[in-house]
Amino acid sequence: MAAATAVLQSEWTKIRTVSSTVWTLASALLVTVAMGAALCALMNSTFNDLKDAEQATFDPTLISFSGMILGQLAMVVFGVLVVGTEYSSGMIRTSLAAVPQRATFLFSKIAVAGGLALLVGLVTSFLSFFLGQALLGEHRASISDDNVLRAVVGAGLYMGLIALFSMGVATMLRSSMLSLGILVPFFFLVSQILSAVPKAKEVARYFPDQAGSKIMQVVPDAMNTEPAPYGPWGGLGIMVIWVVAALLGGYVVMKRRDA
Repeated sequence: MAAATAVLQSEWTKIRTVSSTVWTLASALLVTVAMGAALCALMNSTFNDLKDAEQATFDPTLISFSGMILGQLAMVVFGVLVVGTEYSSGMIRTSLAAVPQRATFLFSKIAVAGGLALLVGLVTSFLSFFLGQALLGEHRASISDDNVLRAVVGAGLYMGLIALFSMGVATMLRSSMLSLGILVPFFFLVSQILSAVPKAKEVARYFPDQAGSKIMQVVPDAMNTEPAPYGPWGGLGIMVIWVVAALLGGYVVMKRRDA
């Protein structure tokens, strides 16, 4: 138990003493809240310009999380840097020499970084919601409305899971540059483009970001979007499967390869 506690403390020290990881978490919070607030204010002033179908399926809670598209980028960078920095600096050799049990080393890192990402994600989601609703005026939702609390908590879980998925990928690839070179285009180009292609979107809706983001919706088919074959918790479950697969893949690679 003492050894496990020491490893956890070591991982916490690594994260809080590296300025890049601290700033990426701060950026995740700031850009998500700021962009969500700006779009909520814009939506409040242009609500009457929306089409009737869009007004009927307007989801004030989901609009609060409009900044998530940028916030998740920061979470991707955080997850990659937590793992990749040790490989690029060569510190991974020292870390594994100090903690030869690779399962203990990796899952301690996952526990500390994942817990921190989840905490920041939840703070971000609640701030985004309350500030966004204040700016929506008469179109706002209340935290006590049906399924709203689920969506707000789910948004925080989504951000934490994005970071964990990125950690798993970075552990498999053992390179920050390569990991970012794959994850950033995947989330911001490939996933978005394929979701708009008639036949490809049937596959894209099972990507981790597309499935997981459904947890943030309160109004079904919000803003006149097409229905999905799963509900909010089903979508988050699909994302969890992706995360578990990435983390297990990372563990297998770390177990079988030298530092």
